[in-house]
Amino acid sequence: MFYGAVVWDPWLIVAQIVCLQCLYYLTLGVFLSFLVGIRVSRMSLVYFFDFASVTTSTFTGWCVIVSFLLSSIAGAGYMLYLIERAKKCLDFSATLYIIHLFICIIYGGWPSSITWWIVNGTGVAVMALLGEYLCIRRELREIPITRYRSSKK
Repeated sequence: MFYGAVVWDPWLIVAQIVCLQCLYYLTLGVFLSFLVGIRVSRMSLVYFFDFASVTTSTFTGWCVIVSFLLSSIAGAGYMLYLIERAKKCLDFSATLYIIHLFICIIYGGWPSSITWWIVNGTGVAVMALLGEYLCIRRELREIPITRYRSSKK
């Protein structure tokens, strides 16, 4: 993308949000399958959207917490390629977690666990800050300029 002219394109923004949300849940599903799936007899949406599964009192709960945090790190990597701008990373990561909050409210009610809030607050912070860091590193890379000279003299 060229960064000169800023054009407001709502369809692009919605597409980026949908792609980021889908990739986040796909990654979360992979991590939950590896970390939690080997410990439980049956995987379900409870581990994605029920606040009661995010707990520090069981080893399975710790595996759910690690899955959420690893997914936020992967989400920062996705933002590097989907969003591409450091100043938009906080907006998109906050949007992702607000949508996740709404889905959790619909699925299991208002999250009353302090652990759920800490894990998701940490997740949004990690995703936003790491995404900004990665995007800034990309934006500050030197642009290679090559000269094509004919060596005929």
